Amino acid sequence: MLKRLAAAALLAATVVPVSVVHAQRPSPPPGPLVSGFLCCNMRTYGDSISDINYDEQGTRIVAVGTPARITAYDFRWFSLDLAGKPQRIKNDYSRNIPLPAFAQRYVVTEDPKQKMAAFPPAVRDAILAGKVMPGMTREQVLMAIAYPVASENPSLDAPVWRYWRDSWSEFQVQFDEKGLVKAVVGDPVALSRVLAAAPAQQP
Repeated sequence: MLKRLAAAALLAATVVPVSVVHAQRPSPPPGPLVSGFLCCNMRTYGDSISDINYDEQGTRIVAVGTPARITAYDFRWFSLDLAGKPQRIKNDYSRNIPLPAFAQRYVVTEDPKQKMAAFPPAVRDAILAGKVMPGMTREQVLMAIAYPVASENPSLDAPVWRYWRDSWSEFQVQFDEKGLVKAVVGDPVALSRVLAAAPAQQP
């Protein structure tokens, strides 16, 4: 009998207490799941977009004003639904901007197409073509070719915005003191892709 009691005591001493595991609530997203519109013309590789917005072979434009809804955040990406198609926009070159603020650059609550309706026809046509022309405002340039990356353009009030058509072809948009485009400079290939033809003069 004593042996049985000793064995039972030994067994009780070696049993590891079972801790109660409580289900954890999922962490909230680091930013709001906003519904709105794409701020500007962005080039997609199929299901992903980079903030550098290269005009490379194999990319296609997702047009300014496309209905957009942010669905998730993940490190340097945010996922979104663009007119029913999943996309991810990656913060490659603007990492000094927190991801929620970065996302809200690209998904805006006011439809840009409503603003565009009041623009001069030549400006509106240039934006729809993804091109820039002298006389455009900063907002119109953004709609046409998106934001210049923050790593090279820390202030959007600067008189020059630096862009890249691809990894070796830079072009610059220069503004006058009124904030209107006075010139677009770069190599001939880049300019042929980004610079809109001047509107025909009326006789």
